[in-house]
Amino acid sequence: MNALWISLALLTAGFVGWPVTSLVFRLARTIDDRTLDGQSIDGSAGAAAPEARPGADEDPSADSTTDPEIPAATEASAGAAPQGTDQATQDRAAQDQAAASNQDEAADSNRDEAVDSVSSARILRGGAIIGVLERFAVCLAILAGQPVAIAYVVAIKGLGRFAELKATPVAAERFIIGTLTSMLWAAGVAALTKVLIFG
Repeated sequence: MNALWISLALLTAGFVGWPVTSLVFRLARTIDDRTLDGQSIDGSAGAAAPEARPGADEDPSADSTTDPEIPAATEASAGAAPQGTDQATQDRAAQDQAAASNQDEAADSNRDEAVDSVSSARILRGGAIIGVLERFAVCLAILAGQPVAIAYVVAIKGLGRFAELKATPVAAERFIIGTLTSMLWAAGVAALTKVLIFG
């Protein structure tokens, strides 16, 4: 009977821990995205928070760091030229407006590429399988009364990911969040099983 409960605890720790860890990652990403909305990519204060921008929750394109209002000087050059200006002045004004528009589009494109690169750098390959094995090992170590074995699990996992973690700080953050969530879940399941089954 105890073997059945231990197997059930291992399966719960290993496989139910995956959606729990995924939920914590989603929560962390939501917090990161809110932080990105409040700052420009280079870290300086940028656009206002989504709550402060009118219509930001209805319009996805409202997530821009440029000011949507056109200054008065640009309005004059965009509309009909004032009387007494020659064709060359009108052409220069149109070229200036087109160049400003292209710069805004390039800035938005660069921001989107930077956000995409951050998103792709967040994913550590093989993390789901490693997480399941890690939770099995932690749960088994606690049920066997050898919690010191958890240090070996952390050391093996950290050494295996060292190059990735050193190269990208975002990967290091994801590693820490995932490892702590995973281990806390497995330790909690093992401790509960130990208390309920073994007294």
